[in-house]
Amino acid sequence: MGIVLTPSVYAADKSGVEQRMSNPSRYFEIPVLDMDRAVQFYSYVFEVTLQRETIDGYDMASFPGYPDQPGASGALAKGDVYVPSTTGSIIYFDVADIAATVQRAAGIGAKLLYPIKDIGGGSFVAEVSDSEGNRIALHQRGI
Repeated sequence: MGIVLTPSVYAADKSGVEQRMSNPSRYFEIPVLDMDRAVQFYSYVFEVTLQRETIDGYDMASFPGYPDQPGASGALAKGDVYVPSTTGSIIYFDVADIAATVQRAAGIGAKLLYPIKDIGGGSFVAEVSDSEGNRIALHQRGI
């Protein structure tokens, strides 16, 4: 029988008092082959401005991040260790209007990989390919 690891949802703060932790995911990197093309795709589809920079020798473009808000942020990343894929991890992006987001993505060349699906409670999901060949997911929360 193997060892089962159960992550703790609590962590000790500086005073040693245990506090409930927030969601464990904080940051992601999406592999890209052509940074200009990927920045154009993500900026247009999600209506955001990405910040270009070089980190540890890698070309990066960071999504907006709001440290005082829940959720994770991340970056597009180009380099020898970044390989786009439709079979790896799937990142879900929250969107206000999933149909409009799918339409923008399709308009800039994305393929619909999983059609918009009602998952109950007024929430919807869909999956599209990005400009680099990654599978990404969209999530519209219910009201």
